[in-house]
Amino acid sequence: MNSPAVSYKNHRFPPQIIARAVWLYFRFPLSLRMVEEMLLERGIVVSYETIRRWGRKFGTAYARQLRRKKPSRKDIWHLDEVVISIGGRKHWLWRAVDQDGYVLDEIVQARRDTQAAKRLLVRLLKKQGLTPKRIITDKLRSYSAAKRDVMPAVEHRSHKGLNNRAENSHVPLRKRERVMQGFRSVAGLQRFISIFSAIRNLFVPPHWKRSALSTHIHRIRAMAQWKAVTGATA
Repeated sequence: MNSPAVSYKNHRFPPQIIARAVWLYFRFPLSLRMVEEMLLERGIVVSYETIRRWGRKFGTAYARQLRRKKPSRKDIWHLDEVVISIGGRKHWLWRAVDQDGYVLDEIVQARRDTQAAKRLLVRLLKKQGLTPKRIITDKLRSYSAAKRDVMPAVEHRSHKGLNNRAENSHVPLRKRERVMQGFRSVAGLQRFISIFSAIRNLFVPPHWKRSALSTHIHRIRAMAQWKAVTGATA
């Protein structure tokens, strides 16, 4: 069942401008003030605080509307975790991507242990609705212990060199973290990454689409879908 269309009621700016601001902020490593300046160059006077509110309200609605990739029993899940600073304290962002680099799920947790790894696997199974063909992780032992409890029959390969797909998926968020100079709360980061990854999944071509032409076609189709989701078709 499709989600209801995004409503712009009581907003004086048209959907095209709101959608553009949200797309710029979540698609690229730009600060709110940078997006404010880019819009001003186009003659659009809007404050960075308004853009922040648009991102929170409409970014969530857009992410909900974006069609999720259909899971496959042939999927290979790459799991990894990266340290994130939140209010000056260390947390861990646990992420799972498939063989194409498509983000399947991610969760912010305060610990880097078996219980945290288990929570990620349980969330993945619930969200995907099936088990993968194989999981690939780094050498963190917590993954092996969690897999034995959650999906004992699934093949598990543990090798740092095999897990570049998941490690590379952290790079865009790392760039964003530097621009934002850290995150302020766990809930805020969790909300941000849900929007960030949904939009990135739409625009980043699958790993197997290597030619310039296929990448170009993919991005044209992604932009058309983005405009349909946001209602910014005029």
